[in-house]
Amino acid sequence: MSIQYLDDAEITVEAAIDLYKRSTLGERRPVDRPDIFEAMLKHANLKLSAWHDGRLVGIARSLTDFSYVAYLSDLAVDFDYQRQGIGARLIRETQSRLRPECMIVLLAAPKANDYYPKLGFENNPRGWILRGG
Repeated sequence: MSIQYLDDAEITVEAAIDLYKRSTLGERRPVDRPDIFEAMLKHANLKLSAWHDGRLVGIARSLTDFSYVAYLSDLAVDFDYQRQGIGARLIRETQSRLRPECMIVLLAAPKANDYYPKLGFENNPRGWILRGG
């Protein structure tokens, strides 16, 4: 199977929401709010996407200064395409666009908590969340 990885793809709100619903991330993202998804896509300054036959099958969406830190806010891979290395490749593609010393920070979804150590991520218990609304 040939997967194409892009950092300049036009990702529609509909395609993004569809992908998130086809991944575990749809449980924790506002898939019923296209207006929020539009802003999520518009304001992320580093978006890597994985495509199979014109279908969006993965995304790594980050906010970054490209030098010191990148916040990997979303890593989503279609259920049918998981366990094929797509998520790991999206992270490597993200890293390749950052300075070598730039760290990647993320909040792991509960179902993915065991995934990130396998990719070299270290657990940091000092993370904090201030929820809006």
